[in-house]
Parts: sequence; structure tokens; C-alpha cells
Amino acid sequence: MLEIDGLTWAATIGLVVLLLALDFGAAALRPHRVGFREAALWSVFYVAVAIAFGVWFAMAHGGDLGTQYFAGYIVEKSLSVDNLFVFVIIMATFAVPEEYQHKVLTFGIVLALIMRSIFIALGATLLSLFSFMFLLFGLLLIYTAVQLFRHRNEDPDVENNIVVRTARRVLPVTDGYVGGQVFAKVHGRRMVTPLLVVLVAIGGVDLLFALDSIPAVFGVTDEAYIVFVANAFALLGLRALFFLVRGLLDRLVYLSTGLSVILAFIGVKLGLHWAHVDLSPSVPEISTPVSLGVIIGVLVIVTVASLVKTSRDPAAKAHPGSLRASKSDQAATPRRGSE
Repeated sequence: MLEIDGLTWAATIGLVVLLLALDFGAAALRPHRVGFREAALWSVFYVAVAIAFGVWFAMAHGGDLGTQYFAGYIVEKSLSVDNLFVFVIIMATFAVPEEYQHKVLTFGIVLALIMRSIFIALGATLLSLFSFMFLLFGLLLIYTAVQLFRHRNEDPDVENNIVVRTARRVLPVTDGYVGGQVFAKVHGRRMVTPLLVVLVAIGGVDLLFALDSIPAVFGVTDEAYIVFVANAFALLGLRALFFLVRGLLDRLVYLSTGLSVILAFIGVKLGLHWAHVDLSPSVPEISTPVSLGVIIGVLVIVTVASLVKTSRDPAAKAHPGSLRASKSDQAATPRRGSE
């Protein structure tokens, strides 16, 4: 069992908050269009910080726990790339000006970190009290994997999201973005700008991804500290990564398929762990090094296969996938007996 003292927790949270402040400061103080070079440098910086932390952690607490951290970080980073897909769709759907995309992304990252921290605390508590939660988490991941695979060639229906539709219907929304403000006074009337609707949409997406990503990383490690730092470092570089890979995202045509395989694999791993603990020690478990190898292997195969596919078929376009069919797809599917 990993023992982390209060000082280490405080220092870790302080580091995360400092990096968030640095990220937010870069976005808020100088709104501008982010170029490839700037995005690449920031991305390398955040990956280097995550790796440096992992090296320190492995040296301080042992190679096995270090492997769990890196496995968790890679799982969360791969799921975060799918999160970026949806961010791109939201930005395009609401035509967010490039100079305000910094602000939206930073808000999304902070909110995602807060939501995931809550779910980490809840998940760790449930797992410590009820071992069958490993089975429930495993079944949830397998269900998510099946749904993601079924709808792998679809995009989330952002406009028809119930929260977004309610916000549009209930709140007085201005026609355009007003200097990057969330609230504005138009003809003496207090109104919200489309930026608030965008933030609502981002918040809904963050909630859905937190529900999937936390069980996934608990499938790699049951240490709450590792789950937290893996999530934190995976999320911190998202803003820069968004501007770096948004053109490449369209080419990762098999990413949703790969993520569904990874989620199903981790779901099975959790189920085997539950059976090993609660049913019989003879039930085999999947070790962390094997998990890490499978996850990296799937991501490499998916990336290479996607790039080969798009080089042969330039018209092929990637989709983030969805957990349910969109309304347009449901409408296009004829009902039984209507043909």
C-alpha cells in the first residue's frame, strides 16, 4: 500500500496549481492565435514534466509503482486525445474565435481536473469499502467499449445535448461573442454570450469523460495518489496539444476503435482482479507491465494503421465516437415495419 504523507500531497497539488496558473496566464494575458511552434514547445514541456515526475516517483517509491504511474498516464493521455476531438467539434459548432479558444480550453481543463478529483476520491472510497466495485467498474468499461465501438464513426450531437438546449432556451444569449466576455450588457439588458453556452457544453463533456476515465485508470492502479497525478499530468498539456494536433486528429480514423479495445481490456482486467480476490486466488490476474505493453501496442497499431489509411484514402475522416447514436442517425434508420 502506497503511503503518501500530507506534505507530499500538498507539494503535488501546489505543483499542479502552479502549472495551471502558468497555463491560464498564457491564455488570459495575451489572447492570440497559437502557432505550431508555440504549441509544440508547450507540449514538449508538459510531457517532460510528466516524465520527470514519473522518474522521481519510481526512484522514490519503487519500479512497480512507477510502472503503474506511467501506465495510468498513458491511458489518461489517450482518452484525453479523444476528449480533444470533442473540444474541436464544440469549437467548430459554436464558431469560437481562435483568440478565445485559449480561455475555453483552460476552463475545460480546470473543470475536468476538479470533476476527476471528486470521482477519484469517490472511487477510491468505494473500492476500499466494497471489493465488488472492481467488477462494477469493469462491467461499466466493457459496456462503454461496446457502445464506443458501435458508434465509432459518429460525432457527439452537441447541439441536441439537453443541457445545451436548456441553456439556449432559458438564457438570453447575444448574437455574437462580445470581446471574450461571458456576460454582457446589450441595450441595457443583462445577457450571456455564446461563450457561456460553449462552457456549458465543455462542462457536460468533462463530466462524461470523467465517468469513463476514472474507472479506466483504477483498472491500472488502485492507488488514489497515482490516479490523481496521472490524470493531472495528462490534462495539463491538453491546451497546447489541442493546437498542435487538431489538424492531425482528422487522420486518426481508428482511434475510437483503439480506445474501445483498451477500455474493454481494462474492464476484463478489473473483472479478473475481482474474481482473483473474491472468488479464488487461482483466477489469473493481468500484471501492470502486461497492461502497459498492451496499451502502448494498441495505440501504436492504431496510429500507424490510421496514417496508412488516410494516406491511401485522403477523404477518410476520423470521428471521436459516441456512446449513443445521434438524433440524425436515429432518424435516418428506418423503423421496423416502415419499409
